[in-house]
Amino acid sequence: MKAIGNLLVIFLVILGILAVIPLVTFGFAIVCAVAIFAIWLLPIWIIATSDKTTGFEKIAWLLAIVCLSWFAWSFYFFLAPLKPKNRYYYDY
Repeated sequence: MKAIGNLLVIFLVILGILAVIPLVTFGFAIVCAVAIFAIWLLPIWIIATSDKTTGFEKIAWLLAIVCLSWFAWSFYFFLAPLKPKNRYYYDY
């Protein structure tokens, strides 16, 4: 009788593990999707919070990022700002 009980417990454990596999796989897929989305948003976040550019130039860079993705971000990294900032020097 104990052998049948042990076999039943082993069978139920295996059945439980097989039932949990789809849930774990779904959770892993959700985590991977969130990670990929965060990596896609990273250049947008970097440009949006950067002090290198302002105004319409920043908006143009953000549009380029959305349309061209990582290529535009690498161009931004090397080329921004396109227009030099006006520096005012005051003589006292």
